[in-house]
Amino acid sequence: MSTGILIVIIVAVVVIVALVAMALRTMMRRRHLQERFGSEYERTVDAEHNRRAAERELNEREQRHQDLKIRPLPSTVRSRYAQDWNSVQEHFVDSPDRAVSEADQLVNTLMSERGYPTEGYEQQERDLSVEHAETLKHYRIAHEINGRVGGGDSSTEEMRNAMIHYRAMFEALLKDDAASSGGGRS
Repeated sequence: MSTGILIVIIVAVVVIVALVAMALRTMMRRRHLQERFGSEYERTVDAEHNRRAAERELNEREQRHQDLKIRPLPSTVRSRYAQDWNSVQEHFVDSPDRAVSEADQLVNTLMSERGYPTEGYEQQERDLSVEHAETLKHYRIAHEINGRVGGGDSSTEEMRNAMIHYRAMFEALLKDDAASSGGGRS
């Protein structure tokens, strides 16, 4: 076999191995994103209309989340927030619209205390999606209902549902777990 043919075979094998390695890396990264973000992965793919763009967005969320200083809450602070939540729920009987607004404010305050920026709803969604992807759907529903409450376009039943959804997000944020205390998962 001539040297030229041998070089071509070696280059072809190297190229094939490199392509296989890149494909495996892409598949592993995609699997990681799908596991980490759950239903948020498909939601982002649908919103971006492009899988690569969605994966780039999710990677950027992970990078930003790593830079956040997410911190656990001392048990005394968690207890205070739990009492605050009970108070908000008690207000629902007399003033459901006020209770929904208070629930939104309490969730935002808790986010801030945990170290999540609260500069805008869309950014909150992106930041929360990294550690709370499955619970985020509750926050979205509650936020959407809360947006209608001020205009009188929500029934008491919808406001009750908003409270249930806010409670799910509140409890996820209040929970003190090791994944949140390290500034993100690895």
